[in-house]
Amino acid sequence: MMPALEGDAPERSDAELLGAVAAGDLAALGVLFDRHEPGLRRYLCRVGQPGADVDDLVQATFLEITRAAPRFDGERAGRAWIYGVASIMLRRQRKLLRRARERISAWAGFAERAPATPAELFERDEAARRFERAFHALSEKKREVFVLVTLEGLSGEEAAQVLGVPINTVWTRLHHARLELRAGIEAEAP
Repeated sequence: MMPALEGDAPERSDAELLGAVAAGDLAALGVLFDRHEPGLRRYLCRVGQPGADVDDLVQATFLEITRAAPRFDGERAGRAWIYGVASIMLRRQRKLLRRARERISAWAGFAERAPATPAELFERDEAARRFERAFHALSEKKREVFVLVTLEGLSGEEAAQVLGVPINTVWTRLHHARLELRAGIEAEAP
């Protein structure tokens, strides 16, 4: 009789794999990833927002599964539970993006308010597009500093640690980012 090969082992259920992940078995997480990543990707593409980075959402989902697996109770099917985790991650991303838009709007001076006329609606949308174009025209380094300090609320010291640069570099990049943003917005203003 030949010894059983690794692939000959009976397939483990999602519940068993989630239990193994809860116990720290990252190989079980790999099996879950291989099993569910294609369907999860399709799901997130269908329910996500246009332009959302599905790769990041899939990765965030499986990272969250490693943290949440100890709370899996086996009452739900493993697949449904995994999709539930993905839904939570998608909602978190939407919330973060909404907050970022609100902070950008407030910083740029066009805070959210109920517009009274179609002209005001158009003007607000046009201002947001001007800001978005100016924001994307910034270098990656300036955008990083601007997002960390202005939008995420990190201190200069924390941003310097995140980026691995001196504190003065953070302040210089932030200063130039703000100047370039204002110039970009004003250059396109009617």
